[in-house]
Amino acid sequence: MEIRQLEHVAAVVDEGGFTAAADAVGITQPALSQSVAALERELGLTLFVRGRQVVLTAAGEAFLGPARQVLRAASAARQAAADVAGLEAGRLDLVALPTLAVDPLADLVGRFRLAHPSITVRISAPDLRVAVIEQVRRGDAELGLAEVGRVDVGLDVHPVASHEVVLVAPPGTRLAQTRRVARHRLGDLDLVSTPVGTSTRALLDDACEAAGVEPHVVVETAHREALAPLVVAGAGSALLAEPQARQAAAGGAVVARLDPPLRREVGFVHRRGALSPAARAFLDLAPTAG
Repeated sequence: MEIRQLEHVAAVVDEGGFTAAADAVGITQPALSQSVAALERELGLTLFVRGRQVVLTAAGEAFLGPARQVLRAASAARQAAADVAGLEAGRLDLVALPTLAVDPLADLVGRFRLAHPSITVRISAPDLRVAVIEQVRRGDAELGLAEVGRVDVGLDVHPVASHEVVLVAPPGTRLAQTRRVARHRLGDLDLVSTPVGTSTRALLDDACEAAGVEPHVVVETAHREALAPLVVAGAGSALLAEPQARQAAAGGAVVARLDPPLRREVGFVHRRGALSPAARAFLDLAPTAG
């Protein structure tokens, strides 16, 4: 089994077929097909169902994750050898929750690119925290940015920020002069939030459960960026981290702290072991919470 064969398998999956994969890796389609077929013979497995569409078999699905990990390890080894040259080539794959892709990720990526302009950065932003963790586990991304309140077995954590989560209410909402709201009052409010299973909804559900009340969600949307505009438009109140709450306040929303306060711990996660030079350089730019 050769590294190039693993690269060819991954390319077929990423590009959606043998012809596009051959173009992507810079060889002819017959040569790529022969490479994959030779690997299948060596393994005694069929990795792809070939037809109008090329899809992975069950064996191929099982093979792909470890293959990507080997490729990433090989890439890390190559980049480590070139580290003394000052990170003059390569790519960094990141995955982040949408609410964190702007703050704090955008600023970090900008500073990283200014320091290392030869490194390309690819960012994906799935809706669920579990999807961020899974992409890191599979090796699809080297660094994941998510809430890190829970320890994930097999992953290392680099905390970068601690955001207070506050109540954001529609313009004109009358609150106590202290601008503090007891958590049990959440049960009295019409709320807007994201669906069950998302990190934003988990914050709301956990806060309500701790206060012994049920959340009354009147608007549910998968688009996190719509929460603040919905509050400003009068649809209901929401729990938002401070960066998003500031945006809502600029639109006229009323912001209050919860009593007791609620915080969201944010950090990067990565597989244990050596990081690529690009990932290490990126983390060196990131702040350390606490």
